[in-house]
Amino acid sequence: MTSAGEPAPPPPGGVLWSLAGDIRGLLMLPAALTLQVAHPAVGAGVDEHSVFRTDPWGRGERSLSSLQLWVYGGEAAAEEGRRLRKLHRAIQGTDTRGRRYHALTRANYAWVHATGFPVYRHASRYLIRPLTEAQERALYREWLQVGRVLGIHDRDMPQTIEEFWPYYRSMLAEEVEATVVVRELVATDLPVPPPDRGPLVLRLVLKALWPVLLPPLARFRSFLTVGLMPPDAREAIGLDWTPGQERRLRCFGAVVRRIVPVLPERLRYLPLAGSARAEWRAAGGLRPRPGGPVRSG
Repeated sequence: MTSAGEPAPPPPGGVLWSLAGDIRGLLMLPAALTLQVAHPAVGAGVDEHSVFRTDPWGRGERSLSSLQLWVYGGEAAAEEGRRLRKLHRAIQGTDTRGRRYHALTRANYAWVHATGFPVYRHASRYLIRPLTEAQERALYREWLQVGRVLGIHDRDMPQTIEEFWPYYRSMLAEEVEATVVVRELVATDLPVPPPDRGPLVLRLVLKALWPVLLPPLARFRSFLTVGLMPPDAREAIGLDWTPGQERRLRCFGAVVRRIVPVLPERLRYLPLAGSARAEWRAAGGLRPRPGGPVRSG
């Protein structure tokens, strides 16, 4: 339930409910983030104001928690939207093309949100299964609803898929580029501190092994970031992708599609998503209709 006049999160049992809380969504987030910061204004804002270099694990945890609230947070979703808008009010500067920017400029704020849809659509083909046309349309409607939670007005986002793709292609043609932050997010040789979250014993072990673990983890992160980005976006930014990498991504996706669906739900879904799904079922939530949630095969 949400307060009167507040934008509601997307409906329980929908496509986004299946995608956003699934642990495979974690593998999709780097591609979405990289596509966001390929916009010169967004990239400049992150470059100048974010702590992603000094506190990458905390930054990632906060971003993930925020995303979960947008979808599964109920009344807390609108409050999280207000918090984010307040947080971004002071973020402004000059982008790589010499243009003044503000994080809450309508076009910039809308692009950050818009990138989630094409990334979810593309990455699902590898990690879950291709969306049907009905599921794509449902996902886009639900993503628009999340935008309302974040304070994005309908006039600032294409309201149909038919309107979205020309907007998206024009942004790829006219705006995106390999910003400083993009290059850092796909780099494999930059220093990253060991995780500082989790049980103490685990953190100590990871710290000791980090010089050995970081290089392959950095290569894997870069591989997924580029591979799970839609090909047209990858090309527009100038990110290389070879047929051999495509074959490896398809093999990796096949393994993920077989393993994740057989995991217990408490391991398959992130905590807030798992709790929301359990509460919905306990309250008599109906089974999804055709064109609803994405089912793993």
